[in-house]
Amino acid sequence: QVQLVESGGGLVQAGGSLRLSCAASGRTFSVYNMGWFRQAPGKEREFVAAISRSSGGTYYADSVKGRFTISRDNAKNMVYLQMNSLKPEDTAVYYCAATPLLRIGFRRNEYESWGQGTQVTVSS
Repeated sequence: QVQLVESGGGLVQAGGSLRLSCAASGRTFSVYNMGWFRQAPGKEREFVAAISRSSGGTYYADSVKGRFTISRDNAKNMVYLQMNSLKPEDTAVYYCAATPLLRIGFRRNEYESWGQGTQVTVSS
């Protein structure tokens, strides 16, 4: 498995931006499709975005499409989530995840490695 560590969370006003980073170590990073999930208090962990091994494909939840951008740098073993036009409903703990599946995963149980999470709080 690959080890993942997120950073970049914080408190931001509505309409603001944050960039989350996820550093990977361990097995070869480039063999994994990567995803971001989030979990708000009292809610299930939900899919946010995913990116294929070669960055050839990116996928987003409807709730963040047009506002969030996922990217990766395989040379640096990093994956990023640029979040713009943030809304209070984006408040959650954000998790980076890795899946060895050949296809993109959209469900939590398709990912085998998870980071510890980083808190994002958007004030109104």
